[in-house]
Amino acid sequence: MIPEGAPLALRTILLAAPRGFCAGVVRAIEIVDLALDCFEGPVYVRREIVHNRHVVRDFEARGVRFVQELGEVPDGATAVFSAHGVSPQVRADAAARKLRVIDATCPLVTKVHLEAVRFAKMGYEILLVGHAGHEEVEGTMGEAASQIQLVSSVADAESVEVRDPERVAFITQTTLSMEDTRPIVEALKRRFPRVHVPTKDDICYATQNRQVAVRALAKRATLILVVGSRNSSNSNRLVEEAVLAGARAYLVDDVSEIDPAWLEGVETIGITSGASAPEFLVNEIVRVLRAGRRVEVEEVLTVEEDVHFPLPPEVAGARRPPGSGASLPVRS
Repeated sequence: MIPEGAPLALRTILLAAPRGFCAGVVRAIEIVDLALDCFEGPVYVRREIVHNRHVVRDFEARGVRFVQELGEVPDGATAVFSAHGVSPQVRADAAARKLRVIDATCPLVTKVHLEAVRFAKMGYEILLVGHAGHEEVEGTMGEAASQIQLVSSVADAESVEVRDPERVAFITQTTLSMEDTRPIVEALKRRFPRVHVPTKDDICYATQNRQVAVRALAKRATLILVVGSRNSSNSNRLVEEAVLAGARAYLVDDVSEIDPAWLEGVETIGITSGASAPEFLVNEIVRVLRAGRRVEVEEVLTVEEDVHFPLPPEVAGARRPPGSGASLPVRS
């Protein structure tokens, strides 16, 4: 933790723009927020609604119960699927248990699921570029388990075996690093020249925009702080992008995790946040860094975002008036 008012060489704080909540996260948080208002509790959420411990703790304090599997949810209760998506088997289990399901899957993740289904129906063997064990990957692979193989590295791309090289397609996890994904995709295209590619890039707009923004910070800042939780894939990728661009970078959940030694001799710091990190965490870091010091704050804008996703019908009618927002601070 940084002692407030401790001497620092710091002169400038650069804030990445865009940063923080993406449209899918705003939607997922609002869904749980409204479910608490609309339905008699408790409200159960399968896995973390988004990968941020502050968001999860806030909802737990309000009575939301997070579970690993639906077997922990009583029959007939209200269950929310997280933003990362679920497999068809999970949906079938929920239906069999007569759960009231509210689906908070990010629409961009749903797009990847639909691509998997489409390629499977066309008879393609599907190569999913992603990280083993990630909830999004588990849900996507469940769409066509017998036809999907996971490819997590260039080595995997070089060694993966398929039944028919003429009938191969690839899709990607939405929260990957563009730089990490590119060599994997290039290897797949070289090995399978006729590989069928998605009609649009699967890496989501917010992931790409935040990676571009952090690279812009790295051109001017020697140190970059990425606000996000350890299990947030897109936040970890932001650290990697910053390091590749030549900066020192650290992932912190909040201001308490900043090591004062990182700041020694640093005059310009860049700050960004992952797509599931609330803006109040960034504000608190800025406040502590500026306390008792003459420090300029500059926002570095790389692209404007104006993306909004509709709510599912179960809660759409209960949406709050414009400007009231979700229960957690959301940067405008």
